[in-house]
Amino acid sequence: MQDAVRRFVVNALNDMNYDVSEVTGDTDLGPAGLDLESLALAELAIQVEDEFGVKIADDDMESTALMTLDEFTAKVAQMAAVGVGDNA
Repeated sequence: MQDAVRRFVVNALNDMNYDVSEVTGDTDLGPAGLDLESLALAELAIQVEDEFGVKIADDDMESTALMTLDEFTAKVAQMAAVGVGDNA
């Protein structure tokens, strides 16, 4: 499941015009890596929520910027596996 989430996230970032050519699982989503701003994080969260049926709480968006790609995709995969969002 995490691989599917990762593929989706990388494709979504590419569609959002981010350079994903050198993205690895260790790439930070925030300033140290892809440098996703709050609007981009919100857009990514909406796409992930729609695709995988999870809910990423607004309060968690700031911490998402501090995650690596693998950390974020693992979190989404875990939420999708149990069929709930962060509010569980």
